[in-house]
Amino acid sequence: MPRTNFKELLDAGVHFGHLKRKWNPAMAPYIFMERNGIHIIDLEKTVVKIDEAASAMKHIAKSGKKVLFVATKKQAKEIVAEKVKAVNMPYVTERWPGGMLTNFPTIRKAVKKMSSIDKMATDGTFLNLSKRERLQVTRQRAKLEKTLGSIIDLTRLPSALFVVDVTKEHIAVREAKRLGIPVFAMVDTNSDPSDIEFPIPANDDASKSISLIIGILCQAIEEGLNERKIEKDKEPQLKDKKVMRRELENKDLPAAIIEAIVEEEEEEEVEVEVDDDITVESDEEIVKVTDETEEEV
Repeated sequence: MPRTNFKELLDAGVHFGHLKRKWNPAMAPYIFMERNGIHIIDLEKTVVKIDEAASAMKHIAKSGKKVLFVATKKQAKEIVAEKVKAVNMPYVTERWPGGMLTNFPTIRKAVKKMSSIDKMATDGTFLNLSKRERLQVTRQRAKLEKTLGSIIDLTRLPSALFVVDVTKEHIAVREAKRLGIPVFAMVDTNSDPSDIEFPIPANDDASKSISLIIGILCQAIEEGLNERKIEKDKEPQLKDKKVMRRELENKDLPAAIIEAIVEEEEEEEVEVEVDDDITVESDEEIVKVTDETEEEV
């Protein structure tokens, strides 16, 4: 049974595309018609694509892997933060820091720095600093929290990436493609879906449209997490990798998703050591990461 229907998508304004002069020819298969100079998206195909994406995300969540949601445009920030936080998945709603995926160890080092500052506040080390030093460390912590606070639990590269606007988040998509990470995305009529494994043709500018699709996908993730919890209660032993691959292949999932799910379960988490002693002179790499978020990439 489809997770949504034509009328629900129509009411949310998912069918509205961009002006005809702004269209991307690669989106032609998903365009139903043109009206008053605006392209109308074929919602029948959108329903099918939503079901495919939801099914794949459900299997990723069921396998215990993470999906990183990326939405830095104004109308999507609060929606993504609210709905994605509820299913305990990482997300980025501030400016995308270049190298978040391709230079992941440095990003993890910045996250570790946040933990170290928190530790200083609890063990009393913070009180030994001067007022000026405390102020500088607090500002640094606030900068890191704003940019990286939502991915603090992301200890390894995500198994998939979800993007609200492919054109705006092209750097994130490029990094994911370079690392072989499958990409889910809402693609409007001005976007190029050719590099997206799971394109969802939809209006990526209307908050109602974004809220509807994010809600459906988060619901699928929640179902996967619940099924994983039930299975773990029944079967404490880990499944053999070959058995897991065979089960997924029987469900007709794309090869990219199967590889992301059955990759080594015992893969060591990316850990970068960070000194507990923090001085006012911050590490050059950390400063670079925080500064990059305040400049156009």
